[in-house]
Amino acid sequence: MIPGPYGSLSSDSNLPEGGLMTTLHDLLDAHVGAGTLPGAVALVARGDRVEVEATGSQDALGGAPMTRDSIFRVASITKSVTAAAVLVLVEEGRLALDDSVGTWLPELEKPLVVRTPASPVDDVVPAARPITVFDVLASQAGYGFSSDFTLPAVQHLFTVQKDGRVPSNFPPADEWMSVLGSVPLLYQPGDAWLYDTCSVLQGVLISRVTGQSLPEFLAERIFGPLGMSDTGFEVPAVKRGRFTSYYRSGDDGSLELADGPDGEWSSLPALPLGSGGLASTADDWLAFCRMLLAGGLSADGTRVLSADSVRMMMTDHTNPDQRDIGRLFLDGQGWGFGGSVDIDRTNPWNVPGRYGWVGGTGTAAHVIPATGAITILLTQVAAMSPVPAPVIREFWRYAADA
Repeated sequence: MIPGPYGSLSSDSNLPEGGLMTTLHDLLDAHVGAGTLPGAVALVARGDRVEVEATGSQDALGGAPMTRDSIFRVASITKSVTAAAVLVLVEEGRLALDDSVGTWLPELEKPLVVRTPASPVDDVVPAARPITVFDVLASQAGYGFSSDFTLPAVQHLFTVQKDGRVPSNFPPADEWMSVLGSVPLLYQPGDAWLYDTCSVLQGVLISRVTGQSLPEFLAERIFGPLGMSDTGFEVPAVKRGRFTSYYRSGDDGSLELADGPDGEWSSLPALPLGSGGLASTADDWLAFCRMLLAGGLSADGTRVLSADSVRMMMTDHTNPDQRDIGRLFLDGQGWGFGGSVDIDRTNPWNVPGRYGWVGGTGTAAHVIPATGAITILLTQVAAMSPVPAPVIREFWRYAADA
């Protein structure tokens, strides 16, 4: 067992997969009945046909029932929204993909890189070239988690890139950037796909380029145009009756409360995390996914992104060597901007071109351009491994067969 961003886990951890249920309600209800989930909201959409199920309760004590508009901490599926916001700035000419991020992130202007991935953190060489906007968008800047958490530079990164499911782990952006700048890159820019850190950098980059906070910019350019009225980095008091509690699994399989409605999301964090800080609903996320399938257009015809930007988001930008470095997180997938892109049919649900991601709070959201389908599952129990939980895999299988 080795320490990682999900707690202690095995790099070859594998989770069992349950049998396929006959209906979406049956699938979710089986997990609620077994006590592994307090509740869940699942959505499968194909065009105007939308199937939604809300099952169980918003907390493990059997309080308010789960509803279609219940609000969840969506964790790492936040990454897609953050990447889309960076591309808004690229379209406006305020950034270019080949720009050095050092212009706006001077802490990373002259990064150092460990001589080899296994080298001590004080055995470093200068970066061969600057980190670019493309590197940060594609998670290839040299910062992030590889499949081997024991590497000295990865262990050092853990002191800075902490568990984003607890936003208070992070100091204000300038302080966080100052400390990150003292951590050496694990790989030269462009050489590896590494998980998570680049999405935090995207959020800081947006704020520094625009002079707005990340919550303000996302609200103005993404959430407002798409009608995502329940999405943000905090949940105001008036909405907390719909806000689910969040749990971790105890050693005995019981659910332990990790955060309640009046906890971490009751105020804006010091560093709004572009990697995983949003709370949202199934229908808000449906609006975002439909925008992607529509080539950047909202339901009322407002253009949020260009079709070219959407294509870049949902195009794999990795090579086999890069995917091998991140194989713990990628299962027959590459990576676009802010989400994975299916390459291989490793499972029935892995359709080439399927784009999206999973969140460490028990969430998953994908679009499948080949079929026009959207799948969204929101639960409230923390993942303890990068391998998707049984309920997520069963949901994907259901959606693939529906």
